[in-house]
Amino acid sequence: MKKRVVYRVSLIVLLLIVLCGIVGFGYYKIDSQIPDTIHIVKNKKVKFNFSLPVQADLCEEDVSVIKLNNKKLNQNQVHIDFDSPFTIQSTKTGHYLLQLKLFGIFQYKTINVNVINDIKLIPGGSSIGIYIESKGILVLGTSTITGDDGLNYEPALNILQSGDYIESMNHVSLKNKEQFISMLQKNNEKPISLGIRRDEERLNVTIKPIKTVDGEYKIGTWIRDNTQGIGTLTYADCNGEFGALGHGITDVDTSQLMEIKDGTIYNSDVLEIVKGQNGAPGEIVGLIKTSEGNDLGEIQTNTNQGIFGRINKQNYDLNRSKALPIGLKQDIKIGKAKILCAVEGTIKEYEIEITDVEMNNKNLSKGLVIKITDKRLLSVTNGIVQGMSGSPIIQQGKIIGAVTHVFIQDSTKGYGTFIENMINTANTND
Repeated sequence: MKKRVVYRVSLIVLLLIVLCGIVGFGYYKIDSQIPDTIHIVKNKKVKFNFSLPVQADLCEEDVSVIKLNNKKLNQNQVHIDFDSPFTIQSTKTGHYLLQLKLFGIFQYKTINVNVINDIKLIPGGSSIGIYIESKGILVLGTSTITGDDGLNYEPALNILQSGDYIESMNHVSLKNKEQFISMLQKNNEKPISLGIRRDEERLNVTIKPIKTVDGEYKIGTWIRDNTQGIGTLTYADCNGEFGALGHGITDVDTSQLMEIKDGTIYNSDVLEIVKGQNGAPGEIVGLIKTSEGNDLGEIQTNTNQGIFGRINKQNYDLNRSKALPIGLKQDIKIGKAKILCAVEGTIKEYEIEITDVEMNNKNLSKGLVIKITDKRLLSVTNGIVQGMSGSPIIQQGKIIGAVTHVFIQDSTKGYGTFIENMINTANTND
């Protein structure tokens, strides 16, 4: 009898687990198909076909500028059925909210609808050299040092942390690590006061330097104040603002997004292509040309969606006649597209296939899944290699995104970000 009760309870528990799994998976599938934010272009009719058991209410004081299914709205609250195709159009830029309910009953989430002006961008594709200086001296980690007495010390242990930024020493602002090292030597063994930035908090800490066997004073800390690399320019707008990479520049040791003081993009030459292999990403080996006339622009922000800044119009030709409209995420189709990049030394078009469009991927740099199909590009690179990040993706005459990552186990495949994500981030950081 007891065994039978245990058996029944176990079955019920198992059934509940299975039901929870089904509900959870269903929720995930629905959520992945409905974006948190939708952009639409003013005066352009947009068709949506979610085919999902979701009802939405548009609640705004003035909905007279909006057409739903080709009809003007004349009431403040409008109901939309996501289980059937619908069109929406606005004659005015602005921001609206859609309140969603599952099965028209359960409160689900809110969609931000942003009505924007039509945007045209000049596609990039050129290989660029990137140089940035960090906003403060970045702490990579702490280490043990041997003092002139033969003993081991770790003076910065539990005081400085990986990812800290050192901004001052003894209340004197620091410009670079050379100044830091020079002041440290002049300070000798006296305790130093360091002003640091940790996340959003500013702290003051005290560390006692150690005199090493070679006569230098050290605090046992690995530091960096700049980094450089090769990437691809995604776009420039007609006013001279640019976006590149499609993902942020992170420190190779801390894996944190680098906070930058300033930076520059330069012309670069492709010297060699290391082909990608399964399990080993390839890369573009390039020469950054920092001589006069090769400064292409100033980097102003480093974000999770790329680097953004202003073009140097003296050294970069803003060919406005090549500007293309942008394609929003709802415009993107599974199938053929192309990318622009300069792996062969000059900007060329290469064929790709878009295999998946993830409308609501929480990682904004991975909204598109792409596959390289161009035989020329495959013969040169074996697919996507490091340095191609930022290559603009074009479909049906519109810029729709940028290449961001390669699949480690299959270099022919990778991710891309939506161009609207880059534009939105650039505008947010203006």
